[in-house]
Amino acid sequence: MNIVQPIRKKTEINKMKAALGNPRDKLLFIFGINSALRISDILKLKVGDVRGKDSITLSETKTRKTKRFIFNSAIKDALKLIPKDASDDAPLFPSRKGDKAISRVQAYRVLTDAAHRAGLGIEIGTHTLRKTWAFHAYKRGYDLTIIQQALNHSSQRETLRYIGIVQDDIDNVYMEVNL
Repeated sequence: MNIVQPIRKKTEINKMKAALGNPRDKLLFIFGINSALRISDILKLKVGDVRGKDSITLSETKTRKTKRFIFNSAIKDALKLIPKDASDDAPLFPSRKGDKAISRVQAYRVLTDAAHRAGLGIEIGTHTLRKTWAFHAYKRGYDLTIIQQALNHSSQRETLRYIGIVQDDIDNVYMEVNL
């Protein structure tokens, strides 16, 4: 399994959004980078879980911990991409047949294909969405403890390594020490 990276530049995030022409896929990307949820939790969502709401509370599949988060304006705008005639019981990210959600593998394909079209030169996958949220929250100066709790990590060190900050710091040492 390859280690995926966060999308570190806002311009690259915008390139990804532009490369995702399908409304479902664009919603998947925007929801993912703004919710910090794992793909397994995102793909379980139904239209009724989000339609007309300002927040969501769910039990995370991996940790079984309850997580609540509010929808920011980016998610609220992206939710407008849901077809008006979609039933509340319909998957938020339906497969072509529409009776079930896309698979984790299909979500991966959607994201990697878009990254290729967008010209991103990083390893990307479904976990990139969650890592992107954490990376940008950290870079904007939000307390690492809050980010750690949002991700349900056990330590700050784990969170820093997860979003690639530890490797960035190591790279900076190599760049700065010129003997």
